[in-house]
Amino acid sequence: MGSEMEPLLLAWSYFRRRKFQLCADLCTQVLEKSPYDQEMNNISSATEYYKEVLKQDNTHVEAIACIGSNHFYSDQPEIALRFYRRLLQMGVYNCQLFNNLGLCCFYAQQYDMTLTSFERALSLAENEEETADVWYNLGHVAVGIGDTNLAHQCFRLALVNNNHHAEAYNNLAVLEMRQGHVEQARALLQTASSLAPHMYEPHFNFATISDKIGDLQRSYAAAQKSEAAFPDHVDTQHLIKQLKQHFAML
Repeated sequence: MGSEMEPLLLAWSYFRRRKFQLCADLCTQVLEKSPYDQEMNNISSATEYYKEVLKQDNTHVEAIACIGSNHFYSDQPEIALRFYRRLLQMGVYNCQLFNNLGLCCFYAQQYDMTLTSFERALSLAENEEETADVWYNLGHVAVGIGDTNLAHQCFRLALVNNNHHAEAYNNLAVLEMRQGHVEQARALLQTASSLAPHMYEPHFNFATISDKIGDLQRSYAAAQKSEAAFPDHVDTQHLIKQLKQHFAML
């Protein structure tokens, strides 16, 4: 094993010792060498770095939170709960932590703690953006228990607090679509896609609705945007193939 320290750990060491210019220079070198490492989709690589950080400092809040988040999005909410509870034991007490705890408790089927966590998250919210995120997550819980009316209200409350919440617009559009409110759904999806063009879901949902009502040209345009945002999305690929076959028959 070589004696060199991992570049990102060395950069963190510089930062902790207030050698900010050395830290910035090293991070710039790393990004120039591997520019795609800065993308947020490289979760597995980031998790390994955070584990290395914990070996150096086992009370590093961001590393614990990010590893917990990775477990949650890897369908391991029970393991994620261990990391979030460790943060509570360390004295971390904020809206974001209780918001994440609420979702983890719900998906880990610990329902007695779900609403309590969200209530604390709402009481600790420091701004409207944080409040919106709590209502958005509560909307997911409502969808999970099949209460679409409650979900609708939650997503609306998320937008009341933050009218730039693209995910809430998208999910509200899906609920409107299920109720047969096509034009309302399309308008919400257009807003979502304009606020967050990097998200594939609004583009794909808009393409799906447009295909169902016979607006094939706009469906194809939206499907292409969805594919650009998420090239490996199977349903988008299938829709594009279907639309191309239809155009070939005209």
